[in-house]
Amino acid sequence: MANQLYLYNTLARTKQPFRPLHEGHVGMYVCGPTVYGDAHLGHARPAITFDILFRYLTNIGYKVRYVRNITDVGHLEHDADEGEDKIAKKARLEQLEPMEVVQFFTNRYHHDMEALNVLPPSIEPHASGHIIEQIAFVQKILDKGYAYVSNGSIYMDVERYAQDFPYGKLSGRNLEDIVTDTRELDGQDEKRHSFDFALWKKAAPEHIMHWPAVFRYTENGEVKQLQSEGFPGWHMECSAMGTKYLGEEFDIHGGGMDLMFPHHEAEIAQSCAALGHDTVHYWLHNNMITIAGKKMGKSYNNFITLRQFFTGDHPLLTKAFSPMTIRFFILMAHYRSTVDFSSEALEAAEKGYQRMAEAYARLQKLQSADNAQPLDEVAGLRERCAEAMNDDLNTPIVISNLFDSTKIINSVADGKAAISASDLTELRDVWQTYAIDILGLQLNAGAQQAGDSHQQAYNGAIDLLLNIRLEAKRNKDWGTSDRIRNSLTDLGFKIKDTKDGFEWSL
Repeated sequence: MANQLYLYNTLARTKQPFRPLHEGHVGMYVCGPTVYGDAHLGHARPAITFDILFRYLTNIGYKVRYVRNITDVGHLEHDADEGEDKIAKKARLEQLEPMEVVQFFTNRYHHDMEALNVLPPSIEPHASGHIIEQIAFVQKILDKGYAYVSNGSIYMDVERYAQDFPYGKLSGRNLEDIVTDTRELDGQDEKRHSFDFALWKKAAPEHIMHWPAVFRYTENGEVKQLQSEGFPGWHMECSAMGTKYLGEEFDIHGGGMDLMFPHHEAEIAQSCAALGHDTVHYWLHNNMITIAGKKMGKSYNNFITLRQFFTGDHPLLTKAFSPMTIRFFILMAHYRSTVDFSSEALEAAEKGYQRMAEAYARLQKLQSADNAQPLDEVAGLRERCAEAMNDDLNTPIVISNLFDSTKIINSVADGKAAISASDLTELRDVWQTYAIDILGLQLNAGAQQAGDSHQQAYNGAIDLLLNIRLEAKRNKDWGTSDRIRNSLTDLGFKIKDTKDGFEWSL
């Protein structure tokens, strides 16, 4: 597995060797945010997960076109086919234009991603900028007979589709289970079946965002025309934009596990209905961030925004946590495993990140020795890290391997071992490649953060000694008072007594 990248394909339910459609090139589409609020920790996980994949594919020589969308229209409340558009609702409550809401939270999302050192995608299309493409995609599905018109809206005829294609193959659900599990919704009488989903919705008079569209369809053998002022269904944007920028077949589609059904299942159905075949070769899904075992999300009102993490302004947080601590916390777990949030777990991640940053800083200062023997720990490090990454992006093992190498870094720094020039060059290059370029950890910032922490501890220790001296003076213990003052003076400290206590400088 060391020289071949394996990825867990949700569709196949197994790890598979990654072989792109076009040699040397990779097309990757990832579901981005619906921009009606600040990004939270749950949004950070897919962003970081697929940033790692993007970085790694690029590092091993692929030219990657990475498309990550912005949902700014059509995503209705509760991910349903009825209710208010999430962005329009926010605009109504804040008395803003919908695109003001979109721009404001898109800017903040970009700022948060930059803080987390998430690279920008190659293309970031907005759903509202691709209405024409979505209308054309809906028309293709109508032409193939897998959709129907109802009260000015257009719905996917899932039962008809399931006669020709397997519906539910991604999520593992069959149609019978979906019928049982699907709840009744307001406006359900527009649909033939509860499991049908909207491709195009006729806009109600109060709906803010809508566009004119004309569709052809056949009903009872008669060709008809529908003129509908409306908006596309939520699932449609990814089918239309994915194929526009990556083609009718592309390599990777990623997103959170919560999107597997109905969103990604609907995408597969739309693409097969319109094109006659699957579009995506590898489906990748990251698992959830949970709080007390429950998924973190806006719908559960249990989320903590990234900005709250950065400032510490939340009752569940014991302190502020840096963006790199958040990134390290997410990378410490495999992307397909559940991560349960706690402030204690973040504090542990912070210590781990600082240890790595300190080791990186020491590594930059090491000196090689002329007669040093080759070190086995260095010789196999690159291969072990590559093997971990090739095994479905196993970032915890990469971190573990890098931590193992800190033993030799510390030994050389402490004068207990020697390192050759070639080994030192290799060790630095491996850390640069895996810690900086692939894991995206800003270790120079971490070293500064650790240095600031050490400075605070240093200052606190001096203050502690001078407070003990102050107490000794109050007790007329002149011997202790003089001994502390004289010892600090001998070390280069300047001590000045004041009416409020003391001042010191070095």
